[in-house]
Amino acid sequence: MRRYGKHTDEDDIRSRPNRKGNRPRTHIRPKHEDASEGMVLTVDRGRLTCLVGDRIIMAMKARELGRKAAIVGDRVALVGDLSGTKDTLARIVRIEERTSVLRRTADDDDPYERVVVANADQLAVVTALADPEPRPRLIDRCLVAAYDGGLTPLLVMTKSDLAPPDKLLELYGDLDIPYVVTSREELENGGAADRVREFLAGRTTAFVGHSGVGKTTLVNALVPKDRRRMTGHVNAVTGRGRHTTTSALALPLDGTDDWVIDTPGVRSFGLAHIDPSRVIHAFPELEEGTEGCPRACSHDEPDCALDAWVAAGHADPARLYSLRRLLSTRERREGD
Repeated sequence: MRRYGKHTDEDDIRSRPNRKGNRPRTHIRPKHEDASEGMVLTVDRGRLTCLVGDRIIMAMKARELGRKAAIVGDRVALVGDLSGTKDTLARIVRIEERTSVLRRTADDDDPYERVVVANADQLAVVTALADPEPRPRLIDRCLVAAYDGGLTPLLVMTKSDLAPPDKLLELYGDLDIPYVVTSREELENGGAADRVREFLAGRTTAFVGHSGVGKTTLVNALVPKDRRRMTGHVNAVTGRGRHTTTSALALPLDGTDDWVIDTPGVRSFGLAHIDPSRVIHAFPELEEGTEGCPRACSHDEPDCALDAWVAAGHADPARLYSLRRLLSTRERREGD
């Protein structure tokens, strides 16, 4: 049954009243072409500390972004009060496309994927040579996450005054990972920080490691304490009173355009989200040999074409072993 006749005008059309008395809802979103560019430095319970120019801005995510969350390292567009004065709040209206992501899950059975850092160029995996003992399985998992997310890995070994690095270097030698060895004495006199800084030039580097390995101590040595204290104070403006090391925190290296991102200590590093086809990109001499692999090949099965590829002399067998060791780390617990 037709509700209206053939010749209707606007007065005949019924519209649902707006109970809130404000403007009618629309699916047209503003473009915010005049929004200012910024970078997310840290996130604290829905409040985001951002750098816009040379100003530290407190912001929150605009409702129009929906479930899309901004994380540390994101390049964002902001509108609103960008003065940076106390008790002011801007809005993040756009999150720019990411060049890389560091992701992890709580464990290998957890379907929820957590993005830890965005737009980092390098992942510095920090491990102590003693006190606590190195955890190679956790290191392997961090390396897999780096390769999967498009980050270049860097191995940082601390506390060399307690144990030599030879055994660990032998384990990762075939992966051709750049590394730096530090001691507690060097951290105290600044020598270690200078050598680590050489590997950070021209890059944004995320630091990851489990508690007690000296990761935050190293970051504090790289970044002036007054700058770190300032950023932590700005984060506390939200009134939450949380310590900055409980969430990822981006910090600039003075005199450069380089950044370091300190992340909270991890107890586990789940890899439920990892796709083996992305990890193989870190092994270019093996990648070409996968053309003959069966569909959805795990690269560690009888029909894998990589065995014949290596046997024909196209790649070093040690590199294939390293690839398979990393890919199989999902089936192994970090403490194994």
